[in-house]
Amino acid sequence: MDVLVQARDTMLLLLSMPFGPGWSALLLKFVPFVLFLELPVYLLILLGALRHALRRDFAPVREPHHFPRVSCLVTCYNEGEAVRRTITSVAEQRYPGFIEIIPLVDGAIQNSATYAAARSMEPVVRRMANRSLRVVPKWQRGGAVSSLNLGLQLATGEVVLALDGDTSFDNDMVRHMARHFQDPAVIGVAGNLRVRNARVNLLTRLQALEYLLAINVSRIGMGEFGVVHVISGALGGFRRSFLEKMGGYDSGTAQDGDITLRMKHYFGRHPHLRLVFEPRAIGHTDAPETWRTFFRQRQRWDGDLYYLYIRKHSRSFLPRLQGWKNVFLQVWTGLYFQMVMPYIIIIYSTAVFALYPPGMVLGTWAMVYLLYVAINGLLFAVHLALFSERPHADWRLAWLLPLQPLFMFAQRVNNALATLKQMTCKAHLDSSMAPWWVLRKSRF
Repeated sequence: MDVLVQARDTMLLLLSMPFGPGWSALLLKFVPFVLFLELPVYLLILLGALRHALRRDFAPVREPHHFPRVSCLVTCYNEGEAVRRTITSVAEQRYPGFIEIIPLVDGAIQNSATYAAARSMEPVVRRMANRSLRVVPKWQRGGAVSSLNLGLQLATGEVVLALDGDTSFDNDMVRHMARHFQDPAVIGVAGNLRVRNARVNLLTRLQALEYLLAINVSRIGMGEFGVVHVISGALGGFRRSFLEKMGGYDSGTAQDGDITLRMKHYFGRHPHLRLVFEPRAIGHTDAPETWRTFFRQRQRWDGDLYYLYIRKHSRSFLPRLQGWKNVFLQVWTGLYFQMVMPYIIIIYSTAVFALYPPGMVLGTWAMVYLLYVAINGLLFAVHLALFSERPHADWRLAWLLPLQPLFMFAQRVNNALATLKQMTCKAHLDSSMAPWWVLRKSRF
């Protein structure tokens, strides 16, 4: 009971700040200072999101006058019949230009079901105007990078879309992606992702809410200031001539983050070049349905960041490559948020619980928890009011907002473990994204 009373008194003291004495000392002791480095980022995201909405609603509408030929490289591995859904959603796009669909079936001998499912769509697509389907089997498995490089050699479109074989798309996705390439300065476009299997269980619902906040609102806000950290491998668009100039994709894992960083290496010399995020180009992907699969996926994602930022592209943080703005924001919102802050949070939490009375710690962390709930709630409200194209479906996720801070904390602990594993074991060499004989040929 004394612990709860002390927790209550601590919360009341924090709520009364800065109207009473002693609050500054308590603040410095118990409110993690990482929070003060996070709050400006959330403010930047909110300002960017509002700016994007105002520009979208009040700027003059420019209808596309050019519909470039689009090549869709669909990387396939073990999707089975699901690849038919992907091909159908691409072929049925409301886009007057020509769409070339190239499914690349990696390890087609082992994945004969996926290959047969893709081939079965050939007569369907053949009957459609301005559409073509060319199924390419890669008999020996070589990974996503080899598939994309092969597809790049076969592509004839001015615009190349890199798509996952287990992702389906809204029927205006290509139109929204392609319109940005009217601007010759745009070399890459990141699409928006939603969780397709959100209603399966609590975990998929939490991921669906995370995608709305972390991928949709956050990337809209940061993208408004010209910052795109990654063009997702599940839905990304590129100017083909620029990809060819770069020499295509590089070997190794995390090919989406790798290609994005390499594109940004040109920004220091060519500051007019741009990467943009398009929230209306929407893909639907399946999220992990078990906690084991989820944490393994995030271990790979988070470990790959250390591999890219420190092991492979440590020179990326030179302003002469990316320019000062990109370096500053990448260090702050990328390097610090993803690889440093999880350790600070864990060490700080452990030290506070070891050194101070439980009631005081409980009350302070309750305030921090409520603050995160409020931040997520504000981001969610901005999404619903300004950007959601499915507000009724998204509203059903609102009850999960109180659970989101706990979900985020679990991910940060997992993130710290993933970074440590990558530092000590080179975990990127043990990845489901490519066979070991491909990854171990990389000098990184």
